[in-house]
Amino acid sequence: MNKPILLKLALFALSALSCATSYAFIEQADNSGINPHPVYLMLPPAAPLSAMAQLGKSLFFDPMLSGSGKQSCASCHDPKHGYNPPNALTVQPGGAHMEQAGFRPPPSLAYLYRQMPFSIGPDANDTDVPVNLNTIAAAARNDPRANKSAGMSPATVPMVPQGGLFWDGRADSLQRQAILPILNPVEMANNSIGEVAQKLANSRYRQSFAQLFGPGILNDQPQLVDEAMFAIGRFEIEDSSFHPFTSKYDAWLQGQARLTAQEMRGLALFNDPNKGNCSACHLSQPTRDGLPPLFTDTQYEALGVPRNSELAPNKDPQFYDLGLCGPLRKDLANQTQYCGMFLTPTLRNVDRRVVFFHNGAYHNLTQVLDFYNLRSVAPEKIYPRDANGKPALYNDIPAAYQKNVDTTDAPFDRHAGDAPALTSQDVQDIIAFLHTLDDGYAKH
Repeated sequence: MNKPILLKLALFALSALSCATSYAFIEQADNSGINPHPVYLMLPPAAPLSAMAQLGKSLFFDPMLSGSGKQSCASCHDPKHGYNPPNALTVQPGGAHMEQAGFRPPPSLAYLYRQMPFSIGPDANDTDVPVNLNTIAAAARNDPRANKSAGMSPATVPMVPQGGLFWDGRADSLQRQAILPILNPVEMANNSIGEVAQKLANSRYRQSFAQLFGPGILNDQPQLVDEAMFAIGRFEIEDSSFHPFTSKYDAWLQGQARLTAQEMRGLALFNDPNKGNCSACHLSQPTRDGLPPLFTDTQYEALGVPRNSELAPNKDPQFYDLGLCGPLRKDLANQTQYCGMFLTPTLRNVDRRVVFFHNGAYHNLTQVLDFYNLRSVAPEKIYPRDANGKPALYNDIPAAYQKNVDTTDAPFDRHAGDAPALTSQDVQDIIAFLHTLDDGYAKH
């Protein structure tokens, strides 16, 4: 970034310190726990579901769409758990007889209503989110936001992968996201579009499809399945349970709740670029036009999460899940600068998950925070030892692609033997703040 632009941004940010969109640092003098700069959030409107979305809701909860007849979309995306899996299994069972293991832990289906299609280009968050003092400070240090830009020089506009659905962004719409598990042999395990269409045409939804799309739809198998998947997508967009924004943090943003002292400390650490630095990727500020934060920048990172030996494919030492460049996604196989990168998920309702990261390597938030805090400074606490007795760094990524792992952003910018960015108390404070992102907070 050139100096005139940087100066303008800095002046704008300094003039906006009293505005509702500046949460880079919490005012330490305010011990009330009340947001000193409450905002008005532009929340999705509440309205009755359309006929299309009502059809989609029925399909979402109906196991008849699966090959086994025992699995629905809700089996892996339970509304009671923030549309996360309802159990602590690393991957979910599936297949024609429910005897197959899934490939990756299912991500949440909540808060996807603003997800853009996958693209590689300039950072959309440069214009879509409010000016952030953390970003300005990083620019002043000539410290670009990590390896997302995959080899770009500092003078080049960063080109980052962003958007899309699934851990590897291979679906560009909720409609496309709905059909892929239905055809996946280790998930809902239908053999073809024709098989799905036959189930729909012979189901209790037959009349609904004919009323919505005309009787001819029942004889057009590809179109029938397309419309069914579109209906599921409409349900996910229209139903407020997928994006309620009813967390304690949302209430705090609007001046309607007090955070405890520990939650306030956690928020400050979450945003501090030299401590947790969580907000660099899990955006915590409302957008300029007042949309509530999604706690993701919808971009992709190679974090170097340790290999999970519980996963069946990982029994083969030559197998690697490389995210954006395969094996499930095929179109970026030759773009090796993205190997090992996975989508940054929302942290909303993260408290309702018990399996974390694309490979399910961790099962509680303390383990997750310890990974971020210790990966660079005490790798022996994160990775197994290799044949030479040294920590096997980034052991779930082939050596040729390990240069893609983020070593630039704090706290990953530290080195072995350095002091961790966070104390054990800091870790618990951040976790206390993460608890405030659970929906269903009752305002007092």
